[in-house]
Amino acid sequence: MALLDEDRLFPPDPGTRAIARDLYAQIKHLPIISPHGHTDPRWFAENVAFANPAELFVTPDHYVFRMLHSQGVALEDLGVPRVDGGPVETDPRKIWRLFAKHYHLFRATPSRLWIDHAFQEVFGVTERLAEHNADAIYDQIAARLSEEAFRPRALFEQFYIEAIATTESALDDLRWHKMIQDSDWTGRVTTTYRPDAVVDPEFAGFADNVAQLGALTGEDATTWTGYLAAHRTRRAFFKEYGATASDHGHATARTEDLPQDEAAALFAKALQGKCSADEADCFRGHMLTEMARMSLEDGLVLQIHPGSARNHSGEVFARFGRDKGYDIPTRTDYVTALRPLLSAYGGRSDLTVIIFTLDETAYSRELAPLAGVYPALKLGPPWWFHDSYEGMLRFREMATETAGFYNTVGFNDDTRAFCSIPARHDVARRVDCAFLAGLVRTGRLDLQEAVEVAHDLTYRLAKTAYKL
Repeated sequence: MALLDEDRLFPPDPGTRAIARDLYAQIKHLPIISPHGHTDPRWFAENVAFANPAELFVTPDHYVFRMLHSQGVALEDLGVPRVDGGPVETDPRKIWRLFAKHYHLFRATPSRLWIDHAFQEVFGVTERLAEHNADAIYDQIAARLSEEAFRPRALFEQFYIEAIATTESALDDLRWHKMIQDSDWTGRVTTTYRPDAVVDPEFAGFADNVAQLGALTGEDATTWTGYLAAHRTRRAFFKEYGATASDHGHATARTEDLPQDEAAALFAKALQGKCSADEADCFRGHMLTEMARMSLEDGLVLQIHPGSARNHSGEVFARFGRDKGYDIPTRTDYVTALRPLLSAYGGRSDLTVIIFTLDETAYSRELAPLAGVYPALKLGPPWWFHDSYEGMLRFREMATETAGFYNTVGFNDDTRAFCSIPARHDVARRVDCAFLAGLVRTGRLDLQEAVEVAHDLTYRLAKTAYKL
């Protein structure tokens, strides 16, 4: 018995399905370019076996534990660490059994497709996970994890990953990237500069974080000029470990281009903890434009991930910290919000700004028209809640007619769950082939064009946009 239908996600019409199947056959084995994600570089640095199936599939994956939590399962019972170090379940088999008991909750979700893909294609599991077979499947996966062929570096090669970028705080010492770089392993694992902790006045410990930034760089980061110099120094440090991009997870897409004296005054106010909510947003917005200026100097691609109301549950945030499944999409204005940055640098073809969205209503109304005219602006793929069959298809349908394919940047998996990487890329490839097959059937592309575009969406666009 197979968990996966060979024609999954292809159109039901036989003629269109045949074209999609043929397109997919030509790109399914292309290397994976994973230019933005959150896998742990320590995995590849130390190359230690994953401890158990629960550690691999359940505890680190907020897609998984948020669904179980929505049905009343306590995060402690899933082994999710508490901020205060308080007791949580540590028996991986108990965690796995709880996961298996509730696996039906994932029916028709992207997570089910990703997990089943990993079960079947990576670990050879052929039965659907359920309460009655939880221990047997646990033992099967655990046995494989003990083999050399299932260590992180071996899986990296098995997944045919050409390049993967992790994401680290601007304050990270990048020790794991150094260990990778100093090893004899040839896998390409790069970092990404994520300065949220030192550009967001509302980030916990902002002033202390800025002081640490200064200590790391030897700059007086409490002054405006020293603060900007410290960013330049850290960006250069990240580039030593392969960084080709920065990433910014702001609540809004707001950008500003303030006079330098106004920016300096606002920075001083932020250090004192006296910014209003609007002033904090204004400062974040100005720093996006400063980062664009730095990108013109050092070549880093600028990624903006706005539109998420982070840590929506104050109780869960206080108990478990950030990134626990409570980041919720909000409405986002792009036309007004991006105008200051785009007015300053949007016409530059030597700058790449990749904008993402959690607000699908903006695709055809705002984002595609903006990316369809500003040389610097590119559209990132659907992420978080829209990293799905329907989400990807909606993106192609609403963005392509205005922005085309070549103002987009292919696919990135944006994941913490290592074994979901090939699954997510497989879904994206199937969806794109299904969409292209429809264009061929309706006379909007010829077959050879569809073949070329399939290669571009799968491989070339991401590699080019992220300078990989």
